[in-house]
Amino acid sequence: MIRNALIAAAALTAVVAPATAVADPVIGTPPPCVGASDLAGPDFNVKKCGVSDVDQHRAGLENNGNAYCGPASLYNVLHYWGHEKDAPVGWLTTKVGNLNPKDPADFGVITNSIGRIGVDAKYDGGTSLGNLRKAWDIATKPARDAGWTTSTGAVGTHENPDFAGDLAKKLNEGPLQIVYGRYKAGPTTGSLQRSGGHIVTVVSATGSFGGNTIQLKLADPGRAGDSGQGNYLSTQSGYESLDVTLTKRSIKEYVPVKDDENTREDESLEPGTYRTVTRWELTGPRYVSDTTRQMIEAFNWFDMAK
Repeated sequence: MIRNALIAAAALTAVVAPATAVADPVIGTPPPCVGASDLAGPDFNVKKCGVSDVDQHRAGLENNGNAYCGPASLYNVLHYWGHEKDAPVGWLTTKVGNLNPKDPADFGVITNSIGRIGVDAKYDGGTSLGNLRKAWDIATKPARDAGWTTSTGAVGTHENPDFAGDLAKKLNEGPLQIVYGRYKAGPTTGSLQRSGGHIVTVVSATGSFGGNTIQLKLADPGRAGDSGQGNYLSTQSGYESLDVTLTKRSIKEYVPVKDDENTREDESLEPGTYRTVTRWELTGPRYVSDTTRQMIEAFNWFDMAK
């Protein structure tokens, strides 16, 4: 009887063993994205899945897209609404929901779409958060025509008692565009002066309401892993989620005088002014600089419903 039981057990094993082999994971396959929407209690954890990570550096854009971070990061936002929420966003016959940034066949159309966002955002060597919101309104008009409601706005860091909480609550509605300035040393000891900026897409945030630090994950159109390599201007790089920490800071900012093109004098030679402002310093493994500090200044939020 014992021998018969062993034979039966062996036969059963032979039947079920092949089924378990099918479930073996493929080495190197990233885990599926798991969204989060936890705003209860003193801490928050928000994560959006289905956000693209398109490259801004592309052949066909002015200066190969060197300053197209704003349009590219807005495309990431539109991709989320077009793919995850099936919103009919786009321009004329181009619908974002029909495009796949990972498909080489769609690279040219997506480049043209990023260029279109630049036109609508009045690109002039760069774009502002305000004009990017206008570009959002244009790209979402087909949705409004189909019965959707859309909204957008901006939240700044200065004199904001709970920037961390505002960011989490707005991210819960949809991915954000966030801008940081690059600040170099100012004329006086301890002062900082803005010397440029960059716009990225926020896909995840963890922290505390009323807190002084936030952990974010970013889709950064300007930090492709293959940047500068091979035919990177004609191909889409692999998606990445870059980890950063934001820390609340009070800084003394030097603001130089801008030249008025309508006068003969060069007003930029006049002494500037100083102001104390609240910013959130961005740090992370992919954001290391010996000459500047990255300071978050504001974010754009977007929402749609039907």
